Amino acid sequence: MPVQMESGGRLAAATGNRWLTAVRADFPSFLQDHASCERKASGMALSMAAHYPDRPELLKAMASLAVEELGHYRDVIGLLVERGIRPAPDTRDAYVNALNKVVRKGRDQYLLDRLVVASVIECRGQERFALIAGVLTEEPLARFYRRIAASEDRHWQLFIELARSECPDADIDRRWDEIAACEADIIRSLTPRAALH
Repeated sequence: MPVQMESGGRLAAATGNRWLTAVRADFPSFLQDHASCERKASGMALSMAAHYPDRPELLKAMASLAVEELGHYRDVIGLLVERGIRPAPDTRDAYVNALNKVVRKGRDQYLLDRLVVASVIECRGQERFALIAGVLTEEPLARFYRRIAASEDRHWQLFIELARSECPDADIDRRWDEIAACEADIIRSLTPRAALH
C-alpha cells in the first residue's frame, strides 16, 4: 500500500519503528551519518550539473541545491562539534547503491531515472527527518530536524518538477511507481541502523 506523504509524494512502504529505535539508541552515530549524507547530496547535485551542462534549468537548480546541501552539511558539523562528536569517515551506503542499480542506460532514460531516484531518496529523507523531529525532546534540535524535513520535502518536488520539464508525465509516473517499489524492497531488506538509510 503506497504511503502518501503530507505534501503529495508516495512511498511504497513506511519506515518501521525498528529504524527509529536504532537511531534513538545511538544518536551520535546518526549525526555522523547525517553529515556524510549532506556532503554526498551536495556532490550528487554537482555531478548532475556537470553531466547536463546543456540543460540550463537543471544546471541552475543543481547549482543551488549543491549550495543548500553544503549548508546543511555545515550545520550538522556544527551539531557534532557542539556535542564533542568527531565526524566519521564516509561508509558505503547500501541503500543508495542498490537504488542506483535501477537507473537505465541511454541519455534520456538515464536522466529520467536519476531524477526519480533522487526524488525518492529525498522523499524518504523527508519522512525520516520528520519522524526524528517528532521524538526529540531537545526543542532546538527538534526544530532543526523539522527544518531539514521541510527542505527534503522541497527537494523531492524539485526533482519531479525537473523531470516534468524534460520527460512525458506518464513516463515519470510509471518510473516513480517502479522505483518506489524497488526502494520499498531495499528498505525492507536492510537491517535498521543509526543512519539515515
